[in-house]
Amino acid sequence: MNKNTRTYLIQAGLFIITLLTTTYCGAEWLGYADLEFWDWFWSGLNYSIPFLSILTIHEFGHYFCARKYGVETSLPYYIPMPIPGTIGTLGAFIRMKGQASSKRAMFDIGIAGPLAGFVAALMILVYGFTHLPERDYIFKIHPSYAQYHGDYAKEVYTYAYIRKEDSLYHEAIMVRDSLAFVADKKAGKAESDQWHRSTFKPQEVYSIMSLGDNILFKALSFLLVSDESLLPNSFELIHYPLLFAGYLALFFTALNLLPIGQLDGGHVIYGLFGYRRHRIISVSFFTVFVLLAGVGMFKDNLLGINFFNADPIEMLLFAGAYVYFLYSMYEQFFKYNKTTAVLIATSIFALQFLVEYAIPSWHGFSGWMVFAYIVGRFLGLEHPPAAIEQPLDWKRKVLGWLALVIFVLCFTPEVFNIKLLTP
Repeated sequence: MNKNTRTYLIQAGLFIITLLTTTYCGAEWLGYADLEFWDWFWSGLNYSIPFLSILTIHEFGHYFCARKYGVETSLPYYIPMPIPGTIGTLGAFIRMKGQASSKRAMFDIGIAGPLAGFVAALMILVYGFTHLPERDYIFKIHPSYAQYHGDYAKEVYTYAYIRKEDSLYHEAIMVRDSLAFVADKKAGKAESDQWHRSTFKPQEVYSIMSLGDNILFKALSFLLVSDESLLPNSFELIHYPLLFAGYLALFFTALNLLPIGQLDGGHVIYGLFGYRRHRIISVSFFTVFVLLAGVGMFKDNLLGINFFNADPIEMLLFAGAYVYFLYSMYEQFFKYNKTTAVLIATSIFALQFLVEYAIPSWHGFSGWMVFAYIVGRFLGLEHPPAAIEQPLDWKRKVLGWLALVIFVLCFTPEVFNIKLLTP
């Protein structure tokens, strides 16, 4: 088997696995994951096909544009995420085995993907918003909501309701296990002659997840939906496959258009403003991005230390670990001037502390911090200069500014919001 055939088989295998993982997750969001294979498979395609179609269109936008400029490029590699309760994939990417020689080529290849994916996402969202199911659709997924009729939102997102559902789930588990015990006893497989029933203990805090907002999604819902009662709220959007796929596509579009390093948005900034200004814009935007995303780290972090009521040793431990974490994001960019990297890291630390102290209720999205670390530490904040630095024509400049507008419209500051419920 030659190298090309092996590569094609790997790419095809990754696509098939990603199709299965996204389809299963789509069926899970609809409440069909416990059905037989073909039943959950067909239902889950309502989510996986539109979502993977958008990702594929995005990647082939890059692919065909790169081939146009003679840059050798691989077909897409899809990244499956076989974890229940997720979106089923971490996206897709292509490998460019060469580099475009001109600034125009870099710009075109970089912008082609997000623009193509954005158009596809927009089409799916328009169709989704203009073909919303009836109001009782949500009762098919959550039958218990039906007892509250149109006012279910006021009743179900409460500690009392989640506690009740938890107790019913516990009771169902007990019934299942007791039946299994009786069957084992008849078959002589039971390890004891007594059935032990556990007592239900409610959690002190329950949590429920909702999705954040972005400008474009809200605008489309306002412009295209005349009956607001059909619109899903942020807690139930995951059960509407087309809207959920479109929402995620907008998120990935904004992610790619971040004006940082060699992300698609970084290519756009490089094309519009050149190498030197790209460095300034990239590191400046990245710093503001990290600063806002990390608000909340002093109270909620992997070390489990609340800085505001910690003892001095814990404070020192957190401060040292967090400042180093921030510094490591800038170390590569300022490899010849590490003092600047230390200064930026300590400044972010101090500013975030002041914000959390002054506005305790404000917090960023910790998921963005993981992404920021990957970009700063591994992908880098710089953009390589092109061999041919000719300026962009006016058409490309218009597309570049349009891409930045699309980024603003699609960006979701807090993608997943976890609401804590207490008695």
